[in-house]
Amino acid sequence: MQEQLAQQVQDANTQAVEARMLSREAHDLVRDAFAKVSVLEARVNEVSLQRGQLDALIQNLTRSRDETLVVDIESAVRMAQQQAQLTGSTEPLVATLQSSIKRVERALQPRLLPLQRALERDLERLTKAAVTDTASLLARLDDVVRLVDSMSIQNSAPTPSHLRQPQRHSSAAAESVVSVTATTPTQWLWWTQWSQKIWQAVQAESHELLRVSRIEHADAMLVAPEQAFFLRENLKLQLLNARLAVLARQFEAARADVATAQASLAKYFDQNSRRTHQAQAVLSQLQTHMQATQQPSLDETLSALSTAASGL
Repeated sequence: MQEQLAQQVQDANTQAVEARMLSREAHDLVRDAFAKVSVLEARVNEVSLQRGQLDALIQNLTRSRDETLVVDIESAVRMAQQQAQLTGSTEPLVATLQSSIKRVERALQPRLLPLQRALERDLERLTKAAVTDTASLLARLDDVVRLVDSMSIQNSAPTPSHLRQPQRHSSAAAESVVSVTATTPTQWLWWTQWSQKIWQAVQAESHELLRVSRIEHADAMLVAPEQAFFLRENLKLQLLNARLAVLARQFEAARADVATAQASLAKYFDQNSRRTHQAQAVLSQLQTHMQATQQPSLDETLSALSTAASGL
């Protein structure tokens, strides 16, 4: 029994030594595993931090792109408004709104949908609005200014008939010469030609000796021939003043200048002339087309732009 006990004690000591060695190895393994877990936790924390920073960077980039888009659209709209005020045409505003709508559609941002709807509504309102065509008014005024030099004054001397119709006299003379040549001997041809020329000159002068015309205004009758130049220049100045008023969008002043020009045309210029009738017709059309129209505002678009800028 003692030997057995001794053997069991020895075996127990051996097993205790082995267990102690195994526990030491397990402790080392646990320590290594703990170190590895600590390293893995540190790396996971670093990856999480980097992912958060990357998400924030992507969000900032997205927001900065949207903010840049909103700022560009706002500056383009305000510049188009200034151009429309200077030119009196809505074409710059229409082109700017169309390009802005396309840029918002390409952005594919849900937060910009209210801005897109506001742009579309303002574009529809602009296309339906009636705006005065300033360029057409200016072109018509320039046409009338060019007609002034060719219009005749009421008491101006008419153009002699031999200068107005040289072709008819020459053809008539040729026909008479041919008829005379066919029926008259050669020795009388020279005297016949001279007699025809003298008769035509006397007939033309007799028509110009007396002219009866009706002048309604006494001021027009008293205009001297050398004063016709200043009368035409004064009419041109009135039309140029109307042109400047149209450029300044002051249609009331422009209509007053056009009315003054119409009165001058009716008072001093020949009403039977085709050019005078043409100028009067153009000025009458200008009076009806010169209307001060209110330019459509873009308040809805500007409000949507400010809301989008504050929400980004």
